[in-house]
Amino acid sequence: MRFFVEHRQRDWPEWLATAEFAVNNKTHMAIKVLPFIANYGRELRMGENMRKKGKIESATEFVERIKKLHEEARAALKKTQEKIKRYADQGRKEIEE
Repeated sequence: MRFFVEHRQRDWPEWLATAEFAVNNKTHMAIKVLPFIANYGRELRMGENMRKKGKIESATEFVERIKKLHEEARAALKKTQEKIKRYADQGRKEIEE
């Protein structure tokens, strides 16, 4: 958001959709997938031809694919959380009571 907001700015709500698009269209560092795909199970499409040609998956296939994606994302986020905790704990000291 720091790219879109400044202290005297009055039009930041107009930039919110652009900021959301930018965040959702960049591969997430921890889960290695676009947040849009993780949330909606499909690619973010732009341009004139928005219709995708090819096989349409069944609801069951979609649910299974999303479940697998969410499990992978959850595991990746947990691994990243543990890594960050390990790094943060290196500088911490036990306090005496």
